[in-house]
Amino acid sequence: MTVISTILVTLVALEFFYIMYIETIQTTSETTRSVFHLTAQDLENEKIQTLLKNQGIYNGLIGVLLLYGTYFSHHALEINFLILGYIILVAAYGSLTSDKKIILTQGGLAILALLSLWFHL
Repeated sequence: MTVISTILVTLVALEFFYIMYIETIQTTSETTRSVFHLTAQDLENEKIQTLLKNQGIYNGLIGVLLLYGTYFSHHALEINFLILGYIILVAAYGSLTSDKKIILTQGGLAILALLSLWFHL
């Protein structure tokens, strides 16, 4: 992997760690309310908190897998292609079903990282 690809994939991993943080640790914060378009009352609901925390663990694992693929695996391109592709597909689905901006906010950096891997920038 090139330096640019390594930086971009690492930034995607950090983005997913941030998502994990707001979903699992800052579950009732103003940021979480804003990101998910929920009310403070919604975020006080134990079921919604459980769902967010579960979702957060998945997002954190995506970050871990990206870092593993980038820094430890002998198959960095293959692993990162799969994970970035997954991120982009999930962002596309979210864009179609929830908020059109998701393809850019959650998928934008992943798209750049995937293109950098594809073109070996």
